[in-house]
Amino acid sequence: MTHAKTALPARSDIPKQYTWNAESVFETRAAWAAAAQSIAADLPKAAAYKGRLAEGAAVLADFMAEADHLTRLLGKVYVYASMSSAVDTTDVESVSMLGQAGGLYGQVLATLSFSDPELLAIGRETLEAWVASEPRLAHYGQYVDNLFRQQAHVRSGEVEEVIGLASDMLDSIYMSYSQLVNADLKFAPATGTDGQTYEVAQGSINTLLDSPDRTARRTAWNNYMDGYLAYRNTIAANYALSLKQDVFLARVRGYGSSVEASLFSNNIPKAVFTNLIDTFKKHIPTWHKYWAVKRRVMGYDSLHTYDVWAPMVKDEPRVPYEQAVDWIGAGMRPLGDDYVNALRRGCLEDRWVDVYPNQGKRQGAFSSGVHDTFPFIMMSYDDNLGAMSTLAHELGHSMHSYLARKTQPAAYSGYTLFVAEVASNFNQAMTRAHLMREYADDKTFQIALIQEAMTNFHRYFFIMPTLARFELEMHERVEQGRGVTAQDMNALMADLYAEGYGSEMTLDRERDGITWATFGHLYSAFYVYQYATGISAAHALSERILAGDGEAAKRYVEFLSMGSAKYPLDALKHAGVDMTTPEAVETTFGVLARYVDRLDELTR
Repeated sequence: MTHAKTALPARSDIPKQYTWNAESVFETRAAWAAAAQSIAADLPKAAAYKGRLAEGAAVLADFMAEADHLTRLLGKVYVYASMSSAVDTTDVESVSMLGQAGGLYGQVLATLSFSDPELLAIGRETLEAWVASEPRLAHYGQYVDNLFRQQAHVRSGEVEEVIGLASDMLDSIYMSYSQLVNADLKFAPATGTDGQTYEVAQGSINTLLDSPDRTARRTAWNNYMDGYLAYRNTIAANYALSLKQDVFLARVRGYGSSVEASLFSNNIPKAVFTNLIDTFKKHIPTWHKYWAVKRRVMGYDSLHTYDVWAPMVKDEPRVPYEQAVDWIGAGMRPLGDDYVNALRRGCLEDRWVDVYPNQGKRQGAFSSGVHDTFPFIMMSYDDNLGAMSTLAHELGHSMHSYLARKTQPAAYSGYTLFVAEVASNFNQAMTRAHLMREYADDKTFQIALIQEAMTNFHRYFFIMPTLARFELEMHERVEQGRGVTAQDMNALMADLYAEGYGSEMTLDRERDGITWATFGHLYSAFYVYQYATGISAAHALSERILAGDGEAAKRYVEFLSMGSAKYPLDALKHAGVDMTTPEAVETTFGVLARYVDRLDELTR
């Protein structure tokens, strides 16, 4: 096995240029602590406006400025603590800092909770007049519109304060899960065909599953899933509590269901969710065809889950980090020099990316940051096409953040999860298309690139819709007052996998059934479906730009720059895709089918 490591390096052994730029947020941890203390000290200033917002536009503008100061500083405090903890979950001080930041988050929410009820009491007509007359309020038009859209679900000031105070306690549900699986959960080592052992950890499991050594893949996957199975009841009880939290908050705010509450917050009609699920179920045979092609290529009697990521070429391309940055930059050229130059500077000079795996680094990859920080990325890069694709994905998020923060005021420089996954998958689609053109005559590279594409599609267009079906059923059971146990969760997950795998794959009901427990995404209700809608919108948009539509490229950059100044569906319509219809999902299944057919052709 050529690219798995027998032991991960200590955090202190990672060269500085490959670590995130923590000092750009706070020079020292002492500076962080001072900022945290100043937030607590400034809370009374914001609280002093309680009961005063109706006094006039100037008073409201003063309050909004104070609230903006608090929330922006809180964002920096939270990002610094969360990134510090994520890159080394064994760092006890950073874990404590994250807990402190979470507590401050709850205090700030509670302190500012009076504002929405007071604004609603002032009335829409008066607020719109103030926005028109007070320059410091001029950019709050969308905020006011969204506030009154949600009016029926905003409770009294007292209830909103209680919800704010409870946020830290409720957020600790996910923290319990994260600490268990990232810090405490240990896995037996994998063993290769040659008897060599390899450390199984959150930072190494993906590399092990990419191995050409089937014995190493099998033992890595078995031991990884067995680690979760050993704690199935604890993790299930924790997730059940998260489900109950979702149902509780939906009912407190007067929604008909958890899914309605989640979709309403982003102004998404339920048809978007149901269109995705229905179209996915319709096209499951496309996945069955892929499993058949891969089984033939691999020469196996049957595929197992640990074979999903297995390389289909003997010598996979090695892609050092700097090469990946070059390829991604080349793929994004249709968006213009400003986009590409900012991306390259972030990766190679400003240290947006915490690049390599180390002991204690948490699982997965993500883009982080707030209005006043760089758009940081945490990942575990391991010099292959899959890692390059992950970097492209996270850079989609980070460039989305970069452009929104550069263009919008802080109030709109964030964006919803719904549009976030468009930007990330778009970068992957563009980079992949560039490499397919550049290496059109290299059959081995083409197969390896399709393998990377299928791995990505498998995650976002197979696993994520499957998890969306799983969490919908789990929420509905809790809403009906039914108990949900580890046995219930595992059985449902196994049934859904059996449908998706068909006859070409061998199902391990125990280990495949625990898959839900490996995804912390489920602690953010109805998050996962947005990966699938995101990859759908991304391919619908990239297809036009790749066809040479310069106006589509211009509109796409404008879409990235909107942040949350427009509702998600409206922003996407500006970019050129309507997600209220199944068209984009159908288009993307067409792209998937083309990859499967091309792979079949290349490997005959």
